[in-house]
Amino acid sequence: MFGTHDLWLFILSALLLNITPGPDTALVVARSTQMGLRGGVAASFGITGGIVVHITAAAIGLSALIAASATAFSIIKYVGAAYLIYIGLRLMFARHATGADAAPLSVAPPMRSVFWQGFFSNALNPKVAIFFLAFLPQFVSNDAPSKALAFLFLGVIFSIGGTLWSLTVAVITAHAASRLKATRRFQRWIDSAIGAMFVALGVKLALVQR
Repeated sequence: MFGTHDLWLFILSALLLNITPGPDTALVVARSTQMGLRGGVAASFGITGGIVVHITAAAIGLSALIAASATAFSIIKYVGAAYLIYIGLRLMFARHATGADAAPLSVAPPMRSVFWQGFFSNALNPKVAIFFLAFLPQFVSNDAPSKALAFLFLGVIFSIGGTLWSLTVAVITAHAASRLKATRRFQRWIDSAIGAMFVALGVKLALVQR
């Protein structure tokens, strides 16, 4: 279909890749815990937007340019690493409400900001760009009438699966957080733990080689 082959294997592989924990899942968990389901949904759709950028880049050849150019790779890598570290520090040092009647959740950013956090944390990761460049061609036929169309078709399937998984994580996390009543101590622990993980991921990304 659309110049692809072994579509069932691609769908299975995409499912396994989407459920593998990483910065995307961590961000959805963090915002769902902090802001409830709406925060998790906003982060999920932001992440999907970032994936669409990578899929489009792979289809038109920009990912190949990033893979071939040390300068382009380094610029995107360091910007992406800095952004992940920034998100991590914001979570680690989030201000929490105080007082007997204060809300237990940390001061939450607007939903638009959460969306853009998800978008940039994904779009500014050159490892994701190179991943799509290496992964998608394995399922594109050599005689495909339009390889760009085949890339986009596979990308749509991948992004739909990823979005459904992120939304599932958001629902489960928001429900669990509400059951735990999201005490201030619990929220601080979650924010600090996920923030530290984002800082570690940012440092790891900064040290990765092309």
